[in-house]
Amino acid sequence: MVKIEPFSVELWMDKYETEAKYNIAETCCASMSLEELQNISEDKTANILQMSNKLTYGAIRGSQDLRSNLARLYSSKASTPLPAENILTTNGAIAANYLFFYSLVGSGDHVICHYPTYQALYDVPASLGAEVELWHARPEKGWIPDIEELKALIKPNTKLIIINNPNNPTGAVLKKSLLQNIIDLASSYDIMILSDEVYRPVFHSINPIDSEFPPSILSMGYKKATATGSMSKAYSLAGIRVGWVASRDRDIIEKIAEARHYTTISVSQLDERVAAFALDQNTVHSLLARNIQLAKKNLELLDRFVIKHDDICEWVKPLAGTTAFLKFHREGAPVDAVEFCRQLLEKTGVIFVPGDECFGEEFKGYVRVGFVNDTDVVKEGLEKVRQFLRKEFDDLPLAK
Repeated sequence: MVKIEPFSVELWMDKYETEAKYNIAETCCASMSLEELQNISEDKTANILQMSNKLTYGAIRGSQDLRSNLARLYSSKASTPLPAENILTTNGAIAANYLFFYSLVGSGDHVICHYPTYQALYDVPASLGAEVELWHARPEKGWIPDIEELKALIKPNTKLIIINNPNNPTGAVLKKSLLQNIIDLASSYDIMILSDEVYRPVFHSINPIDSEFPPSILSMGYKKATATGSMSKAYSLAGIRVGWVASRDRDIIEKIAEARHYTTISVSQLDERVAAFALDQNTVHSLLARNIQLAKKNLELLDRFVIKHDDICEWVKPLAGTTAFLKFHREGAPVDAVEFCRQLLEKTGVIFVPGDECFGEEFKGYVRVGFVNDTDVVKEGLEKVRQFLRKEFDDLPLAK
């Protein structure tokens, strides 16, 4: 029997999310309805769903419209277009990542994973028998991992380097020059790269004209590069459960497609149709503009909160994505983040995610905040946190 560690962050959200009045642990850009999606489209004659279509399994590897729209987005900054055939749709990015590992990683393989990150990215390959080592990013370096440390981790049997860009939980980005260094290193050892890009392209605090602006891994010319993404985070449509895996290497796609037959058959026609509509040229620009503007506005609220509480709270301000990693301390000692989050929810209705419980024991005092929910929720939630800190913070236990 395969042994896999409990999925801490999902267990926390499953247990407490429905109790929250102010959900500022949510990692998706504020969700939207089909009506709202329809309204932001520039084509006012287009319908999201075709009511006359028969509900067969549909296109097994993903609808042509959806994969073509994704291929267009991946090809826009690339010297070589990405064929739509190099994309498979999945039930969310979580399935895309799992299928990648299941298809390509096993006993005897060595895997290196960017850290901290979403637990599935390192515990799933470990459960499949791979030896997994963590490439640590640290707050004192702006949550940017050191390329020399990555070089030192390489072994003769290193098969895969995993990155998460933009990063969950820190909101840091691996910039273009670092991505190129990773590719150069991987290429010299013939190592695959998997880039989880579910928070792309919510770049709220780095300008696209910046020379270091991070492209998708698929835009950088390395054949053994694979990216995963979804409609949940950047595109506000978690409810349709549509993700994808895309690679420059067709052999990688074919191996994943073989395994995918055992788990998926096909993704829902209805869900793929909604995703295709959202990523159509008539819709996607307005959708992303809405979400990036929301991220900028709410980040200002969070920034003011941190400044007002800088005697007990610190962070590395995120550059992209929807999450921030805040550390709370008293007289230099980290607070018990789990107890902090539990009391905060019980007494105010605000949900945070405790860092040491959900991202690694070394992150004592840290909480993950999801700040791209509706602005009213974020604003009111942070006010509740402020009141809680004023009344309750001195009595919180410190981390052991």
